[in-house]
Amino acid sequence: MKSLVFTVATLLSLSTAYAQTWGVDKAHSGVAFTVTHNLLSEVDGKFKTFDAKITSAKPDLSDAVFELTADVNSISTENERRDGHLKSPDFFDAAKYPTVTFKSTSFKKVEGKKYKLMGDLTMHGVTKPVALDVTMNGPVAMKGMGGKEQEKTGFKASGTLKRSDFGIGTIPVVVVSDEIELKVTGEFTKQDASATAEKK
Repeated sequence: MKSLVFTVATLLSLSTAYAQTWGVDKAHSGVAFTVTHNLLSEVDGKFKTFDAKITSAKPDLSDAVFELTADVNSISTENERRDGHLKSPDFFDAAKYPTVTFKSTSFKKVEGKKYKLMGDLTMHGVTKPVALDVTMNGPVAMKGMGGKEQEKTGFKASGTLKRSDFGIGTIPVVVVSDEIELKVTGEFTKQDASATAEKK
């Protein structure tokens, strides 16, 4: 029995030891959303400031864990007055809840490049499970700047959530839809293992 426990513990520690971190290329990534206004038109928004990473022990990223943080104060709908209202206590209350975070709990292949991503989204002080549809391109090896070969991968995640589930805004749904469409795109680069170890 002790031998079995030791073996399992060893395998788990080895899995953690060989886990690789993939850093986000912010210039080729984005965190965006869409709402419907007055039941007539769609308004697009985004968080200009965000960070994300992937941790995986398997080369094909089939065991990937996704983490994302967005700065609420960086919200932008290309309208300064509207952005100010979104940051106010009427909606996100950025002064009290300055960040939106997501951490995945499972990542399962559906077919081909299609995956289902489950995770916990924390927004406006409320944490709820969400499900996202993901398309993964890669991983692939390619030459980056300076001719150095790097492993890269790309993701496109989309899903729908209700702002009422997170207590964001009491404005009637005929003015601003309760359903919010999410679209997150990301290009990630596998980090050098020695560099990652130095940061710890």
